[in-house]
Amino acid sequence: MAILPIRITGDPVLHSPAEPVTEFDDTLRQLVADMFETMDAAPGVGLAAPQVGVPLRLFVYGYDTDEHGRWRGVVINPELWISPPPAGDPDEELESEGCLSFPGERFPLRRADEAIVTGVDLEQQPVEIRVDGWRARILQHEYDHLDGYLYVDRLRRHERKLVAKITRKMGWGAPGISWMPGVDNLDD
Repeated sequence: MAILPIRITGDPVLHSPAEPVTEFDDTLRQLVADMFETMDAAPGVGLAAPQVGVPLRLFVYGYDTDEHGRWRGVVINPELWISPPPAGDPDEELESEGCLSFPGERFPLRRADEAIVTGVDLEQQPVEIRVDGWRARILQHEYDHLDGYLYVDRLRRHERKLVAKITRKMGWGAPGISWMPGVDNLDD
């Protein structure tokens, strides 16, 4: 297994729809193993293939809680269904999220409270995940990556202006910019 560099906003692979997975082979198994290792090293709770420069429709997730225990897996060629998001502005504390492809920042974003994801696993066996709360947010966030969206693309106008300012200040917004979990210190 290997830790892979994570692409930062502006890389074309992050802003284009990913292609369906058609080959279920050792190369795919290695990619998934590397994605888990990268997600854990980052650390993150999800990672989509486009974030590591691979334009395929798959993501891994991993989130542990006292309430639900260990929740970890891969979904390949997923489909997403969500409940209607609540009306109004997001709660600054409870609904803030971050992204490994826009590292070091968090912004509030209103998401649906319930989500269902279907797809297949590495053995091409059906997967169906029905969750709510934070786990539903994770699935929506990762699914967005497969359609070429970062969560910052969905923010309110005020936050999008701040995102543009941060992007310019950090020198992001161009192809080929990435960071390496465990190597790069993004707190500087």
